[in-house]
Amino acid sequence: MYFALILPFIAVAAALGFASYLVWSILREKAGSGEVITIHEAIKVAAMAYLNRQYRTLLTFMVVVAIILGIAVKWQVGLSFIVGACFSAAAGYIGMTIAVRANVRTANAAEHGVGKALRIAFKGGAVTGLLMVALALLGLSVFFLLWQDPILFAGFGFGGSIVALFARIGGGIYTKSADVGADLVGKVEAGIPEDDPRNPAVIADFVGDNVGDDAGMAADLFETYAVTMIGAMLLAVIPTVPALKVIEGGAAIYHSGKLIYPLLLGAIALLATIIGTFAVRAGGRTKPSTAILQGILVTSVISIIGFYFLTVWLNLPMGIFYAAIVGVVVTVLLAIINNYYTSYAYRPTKSISEASQAGPAVNLITGLSIGLESSALPVVVIASSIPIAYFVAGGFLSIIDGFYGVAIAVMAMLSIAGIIVSVDAFGPIVDNANGIAEMAGLGEDVRAGLDPLDALGNTTKSLTKAFAIGSAGLAALSLLFAYLVEVVRGSIELNPQAYTNLTFQQVLLELTGKVTLMSPKVILGLFVGGVLVFLFTSLCMRGVAKGAFSMVSEVRRQFREIKGLMEGSVKPDYARCVDISVRAALKSMALPGITVIVPPVIIGFAVGWEALAGLLIGATVTGLATAIFMATGGAAWDDAKKFIELGNYGGKGSSAHAAAVVGDTVGDPCKDTAGPAINPMIKAINMLSVILAPLFLLIILA
Repeated sequence: MYFALILPFIAVAAALGFASYLVWSILREKAGSGEVITIHEAIKVAAMAYLNRQYRTLLTFMVVVAIILGIAVKWQVGLSFIVGACFSAAAGYIGMTIAVRANVRTANAAEHGVGKALRIAFKGGAVTGLLMVALALLGLSVFFLLWQDPILFAGFGFGGSIVALFARIGGGIYTKSADVGADLVGKVEAGIPEDDPRNPAVIADFVGDNVGDDAGMAADLFETYAVTMIGAMLLAVIPTVPALKVIEGGAAIYHSGKLIYPLLLGAIALLATIIGTFAVRAGGRTKPSTAILQGILVTSVISIIGFYFLTVWLNLPMGIFYAAIVGVVVTVLLAIINNYYTSYAYRPTKSISEASQAGPAVNLITGLSIGLESSALPVVVIASSIPIAYFVAGGFLSIIDGFYGVAIAVMAMLSIAGIIVSVDAFGPIVDNANGIAEMAGLGEDVRAGLDPLDALGNTTKSLTKAFAIGSAGLAALSLLFAYLVEVVRGSIELNPQAYTNLTFQQVLLELTGKVTLMSPKVILGLFVGGVLVFLFTSLCMRGVAKGAFSMVSEVRRQFREIKGLMEGSVKPDYARCVDISVRAALKSMALPGITVIVPPVIIGFAVGWEALAGLLIGATVTGLATAIFMATGGAAWDDAKKFIELGNYGGKGSSAHAAAVVGDTVGDPCKDTAGPAINPMIKAINMLSVILAPLFLLIILA
């Protein structure tokens, strides 16, 4: 059966080869000339400079953590941690390198029509999406062939978690410091249009789109993909024999099909993603939104068909395939709900636009209420999917089979991760292209080709964030199951005689019975986990506030002191604003990171594994609802502003528009910084707990 593991390597080779072809096809397109190239070079240099500084800042921290994990746990965990971090960083770095070269070519191609511009922009996004999935699958497949036991390469997922955490925090603070400063002073105070070359913060704003939505999303879903696959494989390495035989025979694998199933699912989905990218073609009567939808649908359908035949071929229970279908249904439902709450075609967003007529305060109050309401249905959908996936996968007979079914449901959701990242990276490419066209004063025919793509990019960013949050919540839950399983394995290894006549499931029931509300340790953990989310969110928002304050002050200074700036006869100091965003992002990454890593370690060592289980539950539940509230609420504020800009409630320049801009600037750090950063936060806490579970038990028993 293990010869089937050649499939992941075939899929990885195909993806890397296709990504290379896409890079070649993008770079051979004309980039334009004159002012277009000048603006493009400024964006490219600033974007790469920030990413280089961010990764250099992380390097020392990564090495120290890897050494600690290698000494305290096992050397394989430390090695896989470094590899996971490097692969995650590489996917984001290479993807953004191509994205900042695709933007100017998209702008230049727009004069030939929407179809050509769409193809170039989507190709640029697809490079990031394919690299993200290919590198994650490659790393996990190699480590599995080397070591077989997934706990030894759990560090791969944690490495991805740390890069995703800091990419989301740093990228989010960078982009929103620039965006808020550009909007508040440029639009509200100076009354100049968006992306106007007179705005000193406009280049920093373009760069922020790339580091936040391109590199940030790639790292986020790389982490989700890796930790979910590791969690599913951990749940497959469970013996049904008496517990003592775990020690006598090592980590007995009771069903090799279940163990390699996640890797093969990933391979099939990656091949489906390659095919799906060919379906993204606009022109003639095909709208850009339809073209994007075609790509997602083709990828999903091919993946589901492949999952069915794979399940049959491995002779696995069909309940596992049904659990995968649950994951796909959850994805569709989350997309529908997100569209309802964030599109100005529906009541929630229109109500925010209407409220803007009464001023900023009423806009903010209405937006908060819509954001809070928007978290209800997605949480119900996600929560309902858990028992459904659990029981269809065999949870009636085996707890482990039920847990495994939930993990497979998340893997099925991630079958479209590659094309979702492609769609998300498409957003900043067309946004940058539109901005370059505006700043360079390109013709109306170019803007006519780019405006519908820019609008589509804004819509897809909201959809991809909903996907990332939903998959993160379920991934964190599957890691919680894996944590409990590792507690059982560790307990048996440390005290085998106590469980001589019990099966693994009996030991699991006995030990997890301690995770109850009758336990003060668990209650303590629940409260700590819940409040950690709020503390973490606060630190992210504070980072944006400090950066935005500095940015607003600098933009005001330049408008005040640089003579001729408002008239357009001289250029602003773009570099100064870029530097402010860089320093704000790098300075504000440390405290949120400490909030994620230190409390679980203290609780696990000082109070016990039961308290840590409570912390994981509290953080996952609170984090999921908070992330949805912030991401969806922020997107609703954004679309409410766009609805007014279409000419409703007074249109641009009206008092309602000014109030909507204020609401949008409040929503920006919610949807682009704090909300997305919660995703890696809850996964990192769970992944760290899985890795350190044996140490917690060892210290307590000692």
